[in-house]
Amino acid sequence: MNIFEAILLGIIQGLTEFLPISSTGHLTVVGKLLHLISDQHPEEWTAFIAVIQLGTVIAVVIYFWKDIWEIIFDFINQNLKQRVKFSDQKLNSKLGWLIIAGSIPVGVIGLSLKKIIEGTLTKDLYVIAFSLIGLAIILAIAEKTAKLKKEMKDITKWDAFWVGVAQCFALIPGSSRSGTTITGGLFLGMNRETAARFSFLLSIPAVLASGLLELYEARKFLNHDMAVHMALATIFAFIFGYLSIDLLLKYLRKNTTFVFVYYRIALGIIILVLLSSHVILP
Repeated sequence: MNIFEAILLGIIQGLTEFLPISSTGHLTVVGKLLHLISDQHPEEWTAFIAVIQLGTVIAVVIYFWKDIWEIIFDFINQNLKQRVKFSDQKLNSKLGWLIIAGSIPVGVIGLSLKKIIEGTLTKDLYVIAFSLIGLAIILAIAEKTAKLKKEMKDITKWDAFWVGVAQCFALIPGSSRSGTTITGGLFLGMNRETAARFSFLLSIPAVLASGLLELYEARKFLNHDMAVHMALATIFAFIFGYLSIDLLLKYLRKNTTFVFVYYRIALGIIILVLLSSHVILP
């Protein structure tokens, strides 16, 4: 990997992490085309992707800084300093509980399937292509059946838990973390902007934990060049991640997610065509 490739991967990560089109899928396709993924050591690619996601976590934290501060402040105040019943707590304190409830499923399943996630199966382009197309169809169904009534104040603990379960499907490459959680939110009756906002907030614990864990484990094969490339990619992931959050939230206030449905299907088909013509290998 060279500096240009590191910057390119950071830009792709930032642009695609929050759009429901799969950052892992895009990065893996580009990684295969540039011959950056080792069949002997696929865990190095997993670590690289997980670490540069920290840039997009920072983007979420900065974009939602006021919201996050108020969630933390009210949660501590009403659960540790005081003992306020959940039903009587402020919305921000409740959101703290909702994020915890939604983070449990992916934490348990992610740790359980860690070896599989780090292996070659999750870099298989056939898996990515069919995941892109499969979730596109499910997202289209969610769009057609969604009631779009729930706002942030209407989300229940069970809603949060089931969105967390939906987030687990993001462990399948090509599914997309934001794609699965936004789809889950739509099925549960959330409006599009609320589903996206909750998706972004819910991503913080999972992506932060996986990124820091992979950064710690990456130390065994981390050299100077790789450290520089990771740092560069992370910086560009932050910049373009911040821009994509703002873009998506503004877009979903007035538009459906069908543009992403069409894009996912088109990209999945293109990958299958490239695979069948042996332009890229699975």
